[in-house]
Amino acid sequence: MYELAPSMLSADFNILGEQLGRIEAKGVKWLHIDVMDGAFVPQISFGMPVIKSIRKKSGMFFDVHMMVEEPGRFIDDLKACGADMVTVHAEACVHLDRTLQAIHDAGMKAGVVLNPATPLNCIDYVMDRLDMVLLMSVNPGYGGQSYIKAVTQKIADLRKKLDDAGYKNVPIEVDGGVNAKTVDEVLDAGAEILVAGSAVFNGDIEKNIDMFNEKFAARS
Repeated sequence: MYELAPSMLSADFNILGEQLGRIEAKGVKWLHIDVMDGAFVPQISFGMPVIKSIRKKSGMFFDVHMMVEEPGRFIDDLKACGADMVTVHAEACVHLDRTLQAIHDAGMKAGVVLNPATPLNCIDYVMDRLDMVLLMSVNPGYGGQSYIKAVTQKIADLRKKLDDAGYKNVPIEVDGGVNAKTVDEVLDAGAEILVAGSAVFNGDIEKNIDMFNEKFAARS
């Protein structure tokens, strides 16, 4: 399974509805939604009212990436506004296991996010609760950053770790600097879900999506 998850953070918010309609019309099934609090990361992005608003018009799978401190505080709100999956940073949760269980209890899928320098052993005791692992390939908080090459080996190591533990069905998502120059490297390492912001929304959106779909098709 390969999926492109365009990052809404890179869309033009003056014409947000139009751009989201274009990617959905092109067959995109996932939408990556970055919620930032200005504390865990330096920037503030958007919150529940925006997610609730776009949910009314979109049938895409809402992959909500919580770049906030103690994201467990917002689980009920995320459910109410239409999130399908909630990914939380291991670095931001005092009780990671409890947070993942609460997401599942609310009827949503749950994933863990690891920053580039965070070791993979952070997930050793929660693998049975994971629907996905998101590896950051840039330091979170800003769009348009360059891919950190060291993450390529981390993707491969994570794929082996999950497979060896019996979790071959848990996909790896990669977020940061994924574009035409890095997509093959990321896919070769074992990623299946690619978050792309500027690589989708800058320039010809439909043509950009075609590039990713062609890369996926070549591996199917």
